[in-house]
Amino acid sequence: MAITFEVIHKDIAGRVGKLRVNDKMVRTPALLPVVNPHLPLVTPREMQEMGVEALITNAYIFRRSEKFHDQAIADGLHSVLDFDGVIMTDSGSFQLSVYGEVEVSNQETLEFQQAIRSDIVVPLDIPTPPDAGRERAARELATTMERIREARELFPDANLAGPVQGGIFTDLREEAGQAVQDLGFAFAPIGAVVPLMESYRYKDLVQVVLAAKRGLSPATAVHLFGAGHPSMFALAVAMGCDLFDSAAYALFAREGRYITPHGSLKLDELAELPCPCRVCRSMTAEELRKSPDRERLLALHNLHVTLAEIARIRQAIQDGTLWELVDERCRSHPLLLNGYRELLAHAAELEQDDPVSKRRFFYRGSETCRRTEVLRFHEVIPRIPVGERVLVTFDGRETPGFDTVLNFKPPFGPYPVELAETFPVGQSEVPDWDDDMVRSGCAGLRALVEAHPESRFTVRCSDEWARIVREEVPGVEVLDEQV
Repeated sequence: MAITFEVIHKDIAGRVGKLRVNDKMVRTPALLPVVNPHLPLVTPREMQEMGVEALITNAYIFRRSEKFHDQAIADGLHSVLDFDGVIMTDSGSFQLSVYGEVEVSNQETLEFQQAIRSDIVVPLDIPTPPDAGRERAARELATTMERIREARELFPDANLAGPVQGGIFTDLREEAGQAVQDLGFAFAPIGAVVPLMESYRYKDLVQVVLAAKRGLSPATAVHLFGAGHPSMFALAVAMGCDLFDSAAYALFAREGRYITPHGSLKLDELAELPCPCRVCRSMTAEELRKSPDRERLLALHNLHVTLAEIARIRQAIQDGTLWELVDERCRSHPLLLNGYRELLAHAAELEQDDPVSKRRFFYRGSETCRRTEVLRFHEVIPRIPVGERVLVTFDGRETPGFDTVLNFKPPFGPYPVELAETFPVGQSEVPDWDDDMVRSGCAGLRALVEAHPESRFTVRCSDEWARIVREEVPGVEVLDEQV
């Protein structure tokens, strides 16, 4: 028995990969829908027909179920749920987070998960809430790690997950990630983040996830526990999360909420069903509201939309346009935008994983200036060889009397004509120049000037940009021309 993870494509810290669990394979990024055997609005068999390759269910519920306990032990989860793909089981930590205690020990839940033939077994980790103090977070992390080590000792051949806890304390999260990595786990869920997502604390979520990732190996598949709304998937994938699980598709349906890639809407307020799924194209909003099968149909729609977003993200990674998708999704809510900006604040860290070359680069406002591609270009600019007298021209026209002539393209900055067809300069779509992009380009120019103190730099630009050049790169000669 084994869990392995192979990365096929990368963009930012996002990966398209293959998670192999024994003889089964899951394409990542992937959603694991949560299945409650007592209340299945969508059956696991239907999920499989929709393309779901893995799901998650709760071992604690099965253990306490009069209806399913004996059957699960006798026949196994796959038979009970009628699902051929990967089945992951939660240990009872969700109930622990809700009720504060569970009537099961770590060893008991591990033994039960093994008995019902779970594909991925999770120890009974302690989900520390975001409002917990540091002392509590450290104490509960220590208990979680003891239980993870106990699981490894009791079941060395099991497909174990290594949960990463630590509350909102980034040093504890990094420490937990490193401890899980040292134990050799290939699959690591990041836990206790649902309260952050429910309260839209996406900035804190980014800090927590990136801290955990710093401790984990790049070869580890990362599962974000409880993340199920498509509006935040792109952000989470850009951080390096590979798998998600959620019951949102069903919970929202019971509340009459209609999921879209940008948020959720109340079904009672919809005049139209703006979705191409088979549910929305087979009836009107009024017919869906009045349907006796309303909850189930709404759950089917919600799951279709969620799975479609995962597919869209996988394609964006292969196209090298994940930044653009993150930008689009995170503008659907101000606090998602906070998370996006926090992610950009870690661009230097993300740049280590981001591919050097991509198909295209789209400028979408000031946030674009902080992306990994811009940062990397600014890092290599000082290596451009220049002569004693250097001209940087904004309009591409040469002027006699200079040893080196460089063109200028924001948000990147100066570049030799030999790089005009290379990424990112040649594969970038930039609209009319604005102050933010020109200032970003000037940061690249400043890096070049500082790297060559022996050279004299002259910048030729329109009067419109001369002021910004003088502010951002003091000391250079500016030849400003009237537009």
